[in-house]
Amino acid sequence: MAEVDVRPISAEEIDQALPLIAGYQTFYGAKPDTERNRAFFSRFLYPSEEGLLLGAWVDRSLVGFATLYWFFSSTKAADSVLMNDLFVQEGVRGKGIGRALIQRALDEARGRGAAHLEWFTAPDNATAQRLYDSVPGAGRSTWFAYEIEAG
Repeated sequence: MAEVDVRPISAEEIDQALPLIAGYQTFYGAKPDTERNRAFFSRFLYPSEEGLLLGAWVDRSLVGFATLYWFFSSTKAADSVLMNDLFVQEGVRGKGIGRALIQRALDEARGRGAAHLEWFTAPDNATAQRLYDSVPGAGRSTWFAYEIEAG
């Protein structure tokens, strides 16, 4: 497999990212909406005060993405980075693309002077957990996540 090029997705490349975003949403049982996704994810195009949309290209094809959200940690009293989404196209999984996205996300967090990078996955997503468990220095959080619909 060719080398993976991980970098911010540009405004001209957002349309290439939309099918991957829809694939991610479908995987987690959400119903994709192309125009809503275009508007929402465009908020993270470089430069952004809200986050960063990273893409992974192999042979000039976008095959994965990660969305970074800038946020704050009260317990650390510091800036932090949440990798809220990480998705790699099914046919190229297991080839280092997810790991390359995580490394670039960590580089971005360090570049911002963030206290840490964190991310979540579903309890039944064993494939993602195998990758995450193998990332040097990464460990499962001791926190439980809760959520409630607001709308």
